[in-house]
Amino acid sequence: MDIHLSTCRKNKAAILWEGEPGDTRTLTYQQLSVEVNRLANALKSLGVKKGDVVGIYMGMVPETLQAMLACSRIGATHNVVFGGFSAEALRDRLLDSKAKILLTQDGAYRKGTASALKGAVHGILDQVPSLQNVVVLKRTGQETPMKEVRDLWWHDLISGRSTECKAEGFDSEHPLFILYTSGSTGKPKGILHTTGGYLTQARFTTRHVFDLKDEDVYFCTADVGWITGHSYLAYGPLMNGATLLMYEGVPTYPAPDRLWSMIDRHQVTIFYTAPTAIRSFMRLGDEFPNRHRLSSLRLLGTVGEPINPEAWMWYQRVIGKKRCPIVDTWWQTETGAIMISPMPGAIATKPGSATLPLPGILADVVTKEGKPCKANEGGLLVVKHPWPSMLRTVFGDPERYTKTYFSDFKKQKWYFTGDGARKDKDGYFWIMGRVDDVVNVSGHRLGTAEIESALVSHPKVAESAVVARPDDLKGSALIAFVSLKSQVSSGTPDLPSIQEELKAWVSKEIGPIARPDEIRFADALPKTRSGKIMRRLLREMVTTGKTSGDTSTLEDFSVLEKLRSSEED
Repeated sequence: MDIHLSTCRKNKAAILWEGEPGDTRTLTYQQLSVEVNRLANALKSLGVKKGDVVGIYMGMVPETLQAMLACSRIGATHNVVFGGFSAEALRDRLLDSKAKILLTQDGAYRKGTASALKGAVHGILDQVPSLQNVVVLKRTGQETPMKEVRDLWWHDLISGRSTECKAEGFDSEHPLFILYTSGSTGKPKGILHTTGGYLTQARFTTRHVFDLKDEDVYFCTADVGWITGHSYLAYGPLMNGATLLMYEGVPTYPAPDRLWSMIDRHQVTIFYTAPTAIRSFMRLGDEFPNRHRLSSLRLLGTVGEPINPEAWMWYQRVIGKKRCPIVDTWWQTETGAIMISPMPGAIATKPGSATLPLPGILADVVTKEGKPCKANEGGLLVVKHPWPSMLRTVFGDPERYTKTYFSDFKKQKWYFTGDGARKDKDGYFWIMGRVDDVVNVSGHRLGTAEIESALVSHPKVAESAVVARPDDLKGSALIAFVSLKSQVSSGTPDLPSIQEELKAWVSKEIGPIARPDEIRFADALPKTRSGKIMRRLLREMVTTGKTSGDTSTLEDFSVLEKLRSSEED
């Protein structure tokens, strides 16, 4: 922020905020600086210092960005946890990061209802021994449980604090934040990003991929609890002195044209959203965006997963009115910033392709042996050379970092993204999705092992396997295969009732985004002789209805036959 305070941007709007009920706020760069400094001083009064971890479990309000910036200002490492995650998921992330402070709020508005945040997690906070204080922002005014001494109201804590707080100087490799992403082992990975490299690439890519100009109003719809919210809602736009629009609620509340109305009212020029959202808008019909002029838009972007050509064309035609270039961006939590994307006006686009790597990014598509794939031959997406915003480690688990990202191409020292891809005859990249047991649902990466762990923790479940199949709306739909415990499966259990019970259980344990779309019951699951569940066969079954490939390691072939017959039924 400081770089803007001695320029004409001092009085420029930094954040245009709109709450779901319709309330609005505007913060200039000067006002944002004041609030960040006040909060930074308040955190210091609680004993927060360089290297401490501060958990942030909040909704989409300006104070969430202020919290991130206040932490970075004093050298604390922030750990933002998506507000849609359950209490148990929050607890696990606070425990792993050894968080000293938690910043949260009483509630947030969603679909017209004040949903509890602090109240929903109050009961588990005593299970985090490192947690010294919980600071609660009053947003909805709903009744909120508070623990004496430990829990403090945000407004009381910042009251009377100095609005001056010198930005500390830190080494470029000082940890800026931890952000947890799902892993294939069931335990979320704490992706660690450092200060200098991450901010460099976030700033560069925001400016050039979005062709950012001083007069732009930039609208990224991502929740700040995900990496897109970190890089392209918070740090990237603010470092570039942009005016960003931030929205609290559901994009279709109270009417399906909420976003299009906001774009017109705030004269948004750059719009960045996920293919899942675009497909949802398509299904709602053209009539809703057509109610609004959308003439202020000059650039559109997509993020989170590959966009299908049909959605790309609809986005370009209905939202962009055939005059807005589309930047289809590929990157990951681990990469920190955009890696493959067209530069608007410089790189010709193809619907569904992320086009080419950005300057300085050495990406390629290779075979398992590390040989370059031929044109249009599917292979593994790798990055062959370090880049500024790359993850530095998995927090507290450097061995997992090496094994997960660098063991597949250890000899070459390449980073393996975990994605499959192909390059066409022009060298354009077409991302094909995950090749491991991490799936992408509505732009959110979820570990199937974490969902399986939640299912098996239910008293009626003996075993589970979760796979994904392509879904036109969400990108991937989650299909859970479940074996019930013998005492439950004997007799005539009410399977539809158990299905709903298990879906609700997963929502409680992890969050609604992990709720399985389907639950199928099986007496046994296909396993190797060593006892490993052959998820590949299940994945093929839900995708194509049949199984192929090597089944020589299968222990019991009759299991597959039973699953096939149940599929046909």
